[in-house]
Order: sequence, then C-alpha cells, then structure tokens
Amino acid sequence: MQRYLFILFLSLLITACNTASKSKEAGVKRVVTVTIEPQRFFLDQIAGDAFTINTLVPPGTSPETYEPSPAVMIDLGKSDLYFRVGELGFEKVWSERLAQNNPNVTIVDCSAGIELMEGDEHGHGTDHADEHGHAHGAADPHVWSSPQAARIFTKNMVEALVREDPDNEPLYRSGYAKLADRINAADSTIRHLLQDAPSGAFIIYHPALGYFARDYGLQQYSIEFEGKNPSPSQIRELVDLARREKINTVLIQRGFDAKNAEVIAKEIGAEVFEVDPMTYEWDKELVRIATVLSRQRDE
Repeated sequence: MQRYLFILFLSLLITACNTASKSKEAGVKRVVTVTIEPQRFFLDQIAGDAFTINTLVPPGTSPETYEPSPAVMIDLGKSDLYFRVGELGFEKVWSERLAQNNPNVTIVDCSAGIELMEGDEHGHGTDHADEHGHAHGAADPHVWSSPQAARIFTKNMVEALVREDPDNEPLYRSGYAKLADRINAADSTIRHLLQDAPSGAFIIYHPALGYFARDYGLQQYSIEFEGKNPSPSQIRELVDLARREKINTVLIQRGFDAKNAEVIAKEIGAEVFEVDPMTYEWDKELVRIATVLSRQRDE
C-alpha cells in the first residue's frame, strides 16, 4: 500500500508540474501554498492579491493528525513556493518528497531563526514519538501563537517572496510594514489586557499556546497526555493541580472532543471556552484568548 501511495504521489507531482508550467506560460496568477490559515492571513497582508494561496490544513482540522489528500498534493505541486510552519510532523515527510520530486517548488521554513520551545504534553516530556508523528521533548511547532515569534515568522515569508519575485519588492515590503504594525498592535493589546494579572495558569485540551504563555508569563497545562486522551488517573492529577493553582478557565480548540474538558471544568468549577488558534483572523483570535484569560485573573 505504501508503495502504491508513493507511486501515486509521484504521478500527481508530475501532473502538477506540467500544469504549473503551462499556467506560467499563459500568464495565470502564480500559486503559493501554506500549511495553516494564520499563514494565509500573513501572506494576504504582505502580498495582497498577487498570488493564489492554497492552504493545506482545512479549518477545524488538527495539523498534527492531518494527511493531505491527492487533490491537495496536486495544488501543492503547482506552487512556486511552499511556506511550511517548520516543525509539524507531516510537513517534514511531505517536504522531503516534494523537494526530491519537484525541485522547482521553493520550500520556506517559516520558523527559521525562532527560539523553539521543547514540546510539552501535560508537563510530562518523553523522548519517543507519538501517534501524531512528533517526538515528545522535540520542538513545539505552535510558534504562530506568539506575536513575538510571528515577527520572525513573517519576516521569513517576506524575504522569500522578495527572492522569488524581486520586481515586486516594494509591494511586499510595504505590505510587511503594515502587517508588522498589526502584530505590534495585537501584542500591545494583549499585554494591556494581562498587565495587572499575576503569573497564572490555564488548562487547554491540546498544548497549542506554549509560545503565547511564554510571551506573557503564563503557564499552560494540557488535558491531552502524550498525544492521547488522558486516563482517569491523569484527569485526577490535573484536577488536583488546577485546584492548587486556582485555575478557573479551561480552553478547548475547535474540532477537538470537549468531553474531558467539560468533566475537568465541572470538577474545579471552571468555565469552558472554545478557542481557535488555527483561524484565519490571527490577531483577533489571540486578543480574544487574552480577554478570556484576563477575565480569569480579574476574578
């Protein structure tokens, strides 16, 4: 089966490359691909409508468990640039295959230069890989949750665009300057919301806000344990911890099972809030998350 899938992948890439060449000759708008919606938001601010932008991971889907479909791979093969987040498990596998079989696609690691955190699964680090394809104790891939990291992340994106299309450098530099202002504004708003809050903690189903927590002096604890639903004893341990730290906010990401979050919230008398760090409206969502957490600390 793996051999069949690999052969299918190769044929799709060849088809996509031929299609891409014909499109360029016909003057069709150039195509770039990103992994997640926040990257599409960044590119829209930088490049406007200069490109057609494909997003690999659909809204409401976990990038850790995502497997690209053949149709998605055809779109990826048509791209001039592929902006990978950097440390997501499936990106590494598909980027290697893409580089081997379609050298005309430039692959950009948007996390290059960011000080990466060690992966955190419920505070228990191990050195083996889980079912999602990333090793515990390896780098936390969720860098886009941090305005501080986003400055470097988006700088990598604009520099890649300039290298690919130097004739439009003024457009990209101007767009990047406006995006940097939006990132700074989001950072300032979040800091204002949390400025009077003591160092605190929150519970989240999947540990996707580690960089956000690091930026603003917070501590995240995940319900998910080593990439899996927690056992009853692990839930009890988290409930005890939450009571000790007086945590009264539980976050659940869109698309994840809310049952365990609701059980824990009921045990500790907390409120459950749905969040979506994968949403296109990157800055608005981070400010909304900060608003929820500032409410926690004002009580």
